[in-house]
Amino acid sequence: MKDRYINPFTDFGFKRLFGSEPNKDLLLDFLNELIKERGHIQDLTYLKAEKLGLSEFERRAVFDLYCESDTGEKFIVEMQKAKQKYFKDRSVFYSTFPIREQARRGQEWDFQLNAVYTVGILDFVFDEDKDSPEYFHHHVQLMETRRRKVFFDKLTYIYLEMPKFTKTEDELETHFDKWLYVIKNLPRLQERPRRIQERVFQRLFKAAEIARFEPSELAAYEESLKHYRDLKNVIDTGREEGREEGREEGLAEGLVKGREQGLEEGLAKGREQGLEEGRVKGRLENAKEVARQMKAAGEPVARIAAYTGLTAEQIRTL
Repeated sequence: MKDRYINPFTDFGFKRLFGSEPNKDLLLDFLNELIKERGHIQDLTYLKAEKLGLSEFERRAVFDLYCESDTGEKFIVEMQKAKQKYFKDRSVFYSTFPIREQARRGQEWDFQLNAVYTVGILDFVFDEDKDSPEYFHHHVQLMETRRRKVFFDKLTYIYLEMPKFTKTEDELETHFDKWLYVIKNLPRLQERPRRIQERVFQRLFKAAEIARFEPSELAAYEESLKHYRDLKNVIDTGREEGREEGREEGLAEGLVKGREQGLEEGLAKGREQGLEEGRVKGRLENAKEVARQMKAAGEPVARIAAYTGLTAEQIRTL
């Protein structure tokens, strides 16, 4: 394999970097960057990713990563490779599991909840925000709309639209910038970037180096990478076919509209030209009638011409 480091958008790569106990400090550092305004997580515990729901559908719900902080906060962390029609709905639905799990069965409970965070690292862009390239870090909470203030701060959705993050190595300013740069560019790197030398990233690059894999790990990663590339190929092919179909439909529609617009513009132009020609002809006939009356009254040709604008030849033929 030509790549030096694994692709974190593969299932294997994501779980290896963020979902394994030996590399828990990587996830801890990343999450602390996301919620630094709320405090600092000292430790994390990985929880069972499969959920025990009431229905068969709910029991099939599986999180990429599910963990709990030392203060009881719940974190769902997902690497979303492909766009889904109801992705936001799915995020909200999944967030209900760690909320319901906090209910204390068989004892009195006053409904006090620990905070729940849903973090989505997205390999796609939301349609409604595609024209805002600078807006890629979404931090969503329940808000009282009239006062524009957070109404409930224990339910948070964080989405990162990775295709919009375009900073180069020389443009990196914060620790958070470095995290996004590494996540997006890791499989394309051959050397550790000179501006990213913090200890946590040294640990990440070591964990991500493919040459360190055992044969079984390498086989698992190659299979995961194949699935990822197949998915990307299907998405890219569908997108290209959609664009081609759109171009053909747009061309056909443009030709029809062009003909319609041309006909309409022609009619409008004809009407305007006809009106103008009518006005010119009307003025000419009016001038001739005035000239006839002046001529019958014995007015000299020069005076008639000056008054009506007609030429001497036109006046003599009346």
